[in-house]
Amino acid sequence: MNQSRVASEAGPPPALELVETSRVFTRRGGLFRKAGTPVRAVDGVSLAIHPGETLGLVGESGSGKSTLGRLALRLVEPSSGRLLVDGRDVTEVPKAEMQAMRRDIQMVFQDPYGSLDPRVTIGRSIAEPLKVHGLWDPKDGPQKVAGVMSLVGLDPSHADRYPHQFSGGQRQRIGIARALTLDPKILVLDEPVSALDVSIQAQIINLLQRIQRERRLSYLFIAHDLAVVRHVSHRIAVMYLGKLVELASRDTLYRRPLHPYTVSLLSAVPIADLRMRKRRRAPVTMGEIGSATSVPTGCRFHPRCYRARLVASGGGVPTERSGDALLPRACLMEEPALRACGAKTDTGGADQVACHFPETPESRSEVATAVLQDIGYPPIRPLPLQSA
Repeated sequence: MNQSRVASEAGPPPALELVETSRVFTRRGGLFRKAGTPVRAVDGVSLAIHPGETLGLVGESGSGKSTLGRLALRLVEPSSGRLLVDGRDVTEVPKAEMQAMRRDIQMVFQDPYGSLDPRVTIGRSIAEPLKVHGLWDPKDGPQKVAGVMSLVGLDPSHADRYPHQFSGGQRQRIGIARALTLDPKILVLDEPVSALDVSIQAQIINLLQRIQRERRLSYLFIAHDLAVVRHVSHRIAVMYLGKLVELASRDTLYRRPLHPYTVSLLSAVPIADLRMRKRRRAPVTMGEIGSATSVPTGCRFHPRCYRARLVASGGGVPTERSGDALLPRACLMEEPALRACGAKTDTGGADQVACHFPETPESRSEVATAVLQDIGYPPIRPLPLQSA
């Protein structure tokens, strides 16, 4: 059973839910140009974000995670599937009604400078959502702007300044303030700290966690840096070429990863300790991420998968050659479904993996064991759900 469905039956509906959601982009043909090959950026993804929860979404560039974030707000329309907000299906609601529902779902963009109009003062930028939604009151509006500026650590007296007069971290605080103006229930955070220095990243992460505690918000936190995601997420979803390949609680994913792709991502996480860095082995992923215009048959990770090669070399499973590699036939022919694997999580579902030969504790490869020894993540304090 789908994890989100299990959770829905156990209590209140998810704050945000995507059901079998896909998005296909096709370049239209013209008088002197052929139609392009369809690009399946997101392919049948189902996930749910519960009230007060942070769901981390990770993957390499080109995995489809940013497109999925835009699908969650219907900034990009899905080719198929459904979008539910607080249990209500909003997939087909008219644009005017969806515009009103966006009061509950706001987005913080990756580039804090590119998302702000350089010709407009930050006070006007922060106030703009109120005006767009017809909620601006000349009497109370300035106090509302000053309040959210104070909330994110900005001096309200600077409302008449322009974006270029602020640092990168301050500009990201402006973007967060603008997203909070409408008192949303859900924030989609698209790489919110990737353009910032490490010291500033920590400040923004601490700010987001404090706001979540105070306002009981739900976050979809999109990132490629697993070290950052670890500190903010209750659960983490891993995407590869438009598909979810693993969905697990934070501690499970970092201490007992199931999918070879997750192990590969962990093997590339930077290590601060110089002595550990000298001992670490090379990242285990082979080659670059594939193209969404030419998705491999079977498991779409098999051209880069160390685990498939180890299983094939160990014998006991039907194998076939793919180029120079000997691989399990199942990996070449059958696309693995996302299935439950492990104990139930705090949100009522179970950890899930889409792999024919996952890295379970009973059959963990030496490669995965070495990666986990290299990164050596100690346990960190649990993150309570910020539900009412």
